[in-house]
Amino acid sequence: MSGPTRLSDLARRDREEVTRVDRAPLAPLPPPLDDSGTRPPFAPLSDQARERFDGALDGTLALNLPVPAGPDEERALVERFLAGLDKLFERENNWTFLEPLVLTMEHCAKCQTCAEACHVFEASGGEEIYRPTFRAEILRRLYFKHVKNGGLLAAWLHGDITLNWPLVARLAELSYRCNLCRRCAQACPIGADNGLVAHELRKLFSQELGIAPKELHDNGSMLQLSAGSSTGMTPVVVRDNVEFVDEDVSEKTGLEVKTPWDVEGADVLLVHNAGEIMAWPENPGAFAVILNAAGISWTMSSELAGYDSINYGLWYDDAQFARVAIRHAEAARKLKVRKIVLGECGHAHKALAVVADRVLSGDLDIPRESCLTLFRDIVASGRLKLDPSRNDFPVTLHDPCNVVRLMGVVEPQREILRAICPQFREMAPHGVDNYCCGGGSGFAIMSGHNFRDWRLQVSGRKKVEQALEAFADCLDPSIPKYICAPCSNCKGQFRDAIEYYGLWKKHRILYGGLAELIVNAMTDVKPGFIEWEWH
Repeated sequence: MSGPTRLSDLARRDREEVTRVDRAPLAPLPPPLDDSGTRPPFAPLSDQARERFDGALDGTLALNLPVPAGPDEERALVERFLAGLDKLFERENNWTFLEPLVLTMEHCAKCQTCAEACHVFEASGGEEIYRPTFRAEILRRLYFKHVKNGGLLAAWLHGDITLNWPLVARLAELSYRCNLCRRCAQACPIGADNGLVAHELRKLFSQELGIAPKELHDNGSMLQLSAGSSTGMTPVVVRDNVEFVDEDVSEKTGLEVKTPWDVEGADVLLVHNAGEIMAWPENPGAFAVILNAAGISWTMSSELAGYDSINYGLWYDDAQFARVAIRHAEAARKLKVRKIVLGECGHAHKALAVVADRVLSGDLDIPRESCLTLFRDIVASGRLKLDPSRNDFPVTLHDPCNVVRLMGVVEPQREILRAICPQFREMAPHGVDNYCCGGGSGFAIMSGHNFRDWRLQVSGRKKVEQALEAFADCLDPSIPKYICAPCSNCKGQFRDAIEYYGLWKKHRILYGGLAELIVNAMTDVKPGFIEWEWH
């Protein structure tokens, strides 16, 4: 990198990258990845991508912004950006997040505590554009200049900034260099939320300019609303798939496993991230084993979207978020269940258990609970016969950001792991201080162009470091090791990171959910529910 990047660099008229992350002095990893020669290659953007798409920021692309046809189109896009900027700060258009956003705009001590808390900034070796206040400062100057109409006084007090299409395009890309983990907000001494800034920028670009990653919008929200799931599984397909899961788990455990569907008046409506059913079927299978063995009255819903807790709108678009959240609540209302229980998916916890409070009211305001607290109650009750010796291998816990930092669910999962895993050890730091897996805010499913390299080498770097340090005393490949990640999105990131850095092949580090560990310890189940093989 050639010197520190300035805010004004984002408004440069040329189409050269402001910086190049593939040349960054990334933070070192612990042994055995401490040799810089082991760093995987960072694929360059193709010449075709550089020619077709705008947003020259750091040598990678999360968005496919077409190059405007000429000055007139550039001006029109900037005008639409300004219209969206005004709406961000109007109560009638943004009553959900207006107050914390204004607080963040009008109060910043510039102490950089947020930068010290940011895994992306640290992993990049301190690249300036990834500093949380860098992104926030751009929006802050635009706010005082164009929303507050501060003129010369605002420029003098808060700093000036040039608004043009290159700035807008680069800012759009920059909004997708943050995992929205809100570790920075937790660290801020005055409560500024630079994670919220990234979210609000994404919302502006989506709702006003129609700019969003294809993986989140076309293949996410829109597919879920039309087909029933972002996986593309329709109600018929998901029931068929779960039936196969039931059969496989029945054979594997020696128990008769059958998932109940559309049971009116059940105590619990269980909603999984549907990606589990396709990629990690042992997880929903383990849920069925646990709930049946515990005598829980539960059901799943075959209503459109009722079986998939995914809500990608959470990451980029409030309108899409609300549509999906209402679908989830309507499915529960139709079945007259007592409560919704969310499966192992962190962003689903945030979406339906927390943020949905802003849009669900009346008979749609159905009680919602994390599966982690339900599991804790089941294990503590003694309803399951458990043998911890079945889990006598090194286990560490990854805390999904939205579960611990947003919801405060920290101890239930630990109470379970201490009870059933004799070699449980913590990552450092952990709990509310935990680092994001690097796949949060949609990144785990975004792999266009060379974004996968950025995701695994930069945003996921601290998590790889944490995992290696947790298992530093047992990296020998003869010892199987398990990262417990009770979140589908996080598991996707771990799958890619472990493969990318060769951690399964070289050190036999596996990943999986919490439900699998519980079932693996059940004495009523055939031994060996967890299979030590790569998948």
